[in-house]
Amino acid sequence: MHHLVPHLHRLPPSCGPVRLVGVDGHAGSGKSTFAGQLAAELGGAPVLHLDDIATHEELFDWTGRLLRQVIEPLRHGETARYAPYDWTTRAFGPVRELPPAPVVLLEGVGAGRRALRPFLARLLWMELPQEDAWTRGRRRDGEAQGEFWAEWVSAERRHFAEDPSRPFADLLVRQCSEGYEVLPGPAGVPGPDQDLTHGDGPSAVC
Repeated sequence: MHHLVPHLHRLPPSCGPVRLVGVDGHAGSGKSTFAGQLAAELGGAPVLHLDDIATHEELFDWTGRLLRQVIEPLRHGETARYAPYDWTTRAFGPVRELPPAPVVLLEGVGAGRRALRPFLARLLWMELPQEDAWTRGRRRDGEAQGEFWAEWVSAERRHFAEDPSRPFADLLVRQCSEGYEVLPGPAGVPGPDQDLTHGDGPSAVC
């Protein structure tokens, strides 16, 4: 994803000194894997996973906590502190620190929600249809998580119906047989970084 890295570095800061980049998409669409690879290409950029912010009781009602614990400190150039949620013990774990960095990735379903978009330098959307993504997610998590997935799918449908992210995405990311293809999103404006549309990663052939 060599084209995307300089593009992100050239962006003006969006959240205090930080270029906050959202990676959104349906559950199972490959957000975590892509964000991890992008973070490595960015030289070890921090990644905040929204799975660490959401809880069983608050699958999507975590905006206030994220704003207080993460967004506001970063806006002031301060280190954010948050307690990641443990989905096994159903409790918050030890506090983690998230210092301001040139680029911070915010990864998870809802990363492009209305309340967060003013703080994003770019919003990326993983371009995989919801049914395909959910099928892949269920296969990944196994039958033991079947009941949770039924609840999740209903909650995700409601969330995106009320607060869609894809229409506001600057870039769409498609996983290919090798690497990723990065295309302009619905909110993207063609400009000097148009080379992003030519594909990204080892192969642009899907």
